Amino acid sequence: MELTAAHWLYALFTVVVIVTMLFRRGVVLPTLIGTFFVAWVFKGSFVSGFQAVFNANLVAAKELFTIFLIITLMVALLNSLRALGADEKMILPIQKVIKNAHIGIIVIFATTYVISLFFWPTPAVPLICALLVPVAIRAGLPAMSAAMVVAIAGQGMALSSDYIIQVAPMLTAKAAGIETSAVVDKAMILSLITGGVALITIYMMIRRTLRKPNSELAEMELKVLQGQQSAEAEASATVEGNGIDTANREKWGKMFAVFVPLSMLAVMIFMFSTKLNPDTAGVFNGGDGAAFIGGVAAILLILSTVAFRKIHALDKVSDHITEGFVFAFKAMGPVIPIAGFFFLGSSDFTGSILSLGEDVAKPAFLFDLVATAQNAIPPSAFLTAFGVLIVGIITGLDGSGFSGLPLVGALSGAMADGVGLEAGTLAAIGQMGAVWTGGGTFIAWSSLVAVAGFCGVPVLDLARKLFIPVIAGLALSTLVALFLW
Repeated sequence: MELTAAHWLYALFTVVVIVTMLFRRGVVLPTLIGTFFVAWVFKGSFVSGFQAVFNANLVAAKELFTIFLIITLMVALLNSLRALGADEKMILPIQKVIKNAHIGIIVIFATTYVISLFFWPTPAVPLICALLVPVAIRAGLPAMSAAMVVAIAGQGMALSSDYIIQVAPMLTAKAAGIETSAVVDKAMILSLITGGVALITIYMMIRRTLRKPNSELAEMELKVLQGQQSAEAEASATVEGNGIDTANREKWGKMFAVFVPLSMLAVMIFMFSTKLNPDTAGVFNGGDGAAFIGGVAAILLILSTVAFRKIHALDKVSDHITEGFVFAFKAMGPVIPIAGFFFLGSSDFTGSILSLGEDVAKPAFLFDLVATAQNAIPPSAFLTAFGVLIVGIITGLDGSGFSGLPLVGALSGAMADGVGLEAGTLAAIGQMGAVWTGGGTFIAWSSLVAVAGFCGVPVLDLARKLFIPVIAGLALSTLVALFLW
């Protein structure tokens, strides 16, 4: 399609969004205003601008509701387990394994990664930091080193691939106009490479700071850490102790501390087995995988609540689901208007957003701009891949990690053909940049602040120490992606 004034206006607001992110400000306002003006100029109607703002948010909400629902159910399940005390009991056996700092690194890394894959880092971090980090510190692992390992495993590797819940790859793939399956496996491989490089780099940095078990420095750090956690634990104990049968809670807590991990392990094994079997390779692609996980989480939620609450489960299940929805919309709500604006970049969505008839040519503002720019720029897979990575890193500067996925997805879909790369490859690279940055590995105003807080270390120091390992990992994983795909 020939470029119009609306195309250039869309380009202007895209630049405004990126600059706003660089200044660490929210981008919901410029995306809403951008949607309004682009639609107004394109259709020549002031009223159409208002309608497009609503339609863009509605289209984005419809496309992304699967994501909100899976987050809701997983958080609801975790809340029901917390009511039983099962969340803590799931971790207790692992504590006995940590004998020295080296084992502490391995155990914290593996536990954080697995739990974050299923529940995301947000609920996993308090659990790990409260139960495992103090044990690791006593075994000789400095608190700063423990925080670095938690951030790499959770906010980095687990969240950037999001292999189980598949929120991130769905967001990226939707904007790129491709299937989620085209992104999810590649993102998993790149996340492992990035995390592996970052973890090795971190180990080389901290190996001389590892201490002997029960050292004086370890005890000093423990006092700081336990001082921060004691108030939270005391408040939690007060709430949980009101009107609850302790013996009954203990019994069901132990049972579900075993049953839920085994169920999730069975789910993971089953999903992996379908990928290895050619006859069932596509069974859990995209939304189907999320639906399976969500359904299992819902049934586990019902079982755990009914077992403990009996007749009161009629009220408690709805309470847990409500809490899940509140969490989901707090975490992901701002993504809707952002996605709505970037959905204007694809012809798959502009018809619905701009209320265009079936026989009317659908504009693809971002794709059209990229196609025009490609004619003037020598095609280079190397420059394009690292360009998308840099855009992903820039979008992650807002501290969320997910708000930039529609942009990197749309760019990947628009630029892939011109440089001879698969859209899924570029999308996975961009996803790495966005989530590793904003998801919370070297941005101090992201969820990294939770890791620092729970580990009792300064967040700015933590972000500074993680910067070089993460950037090295991202650069190497991008080169590997170019070589492999």
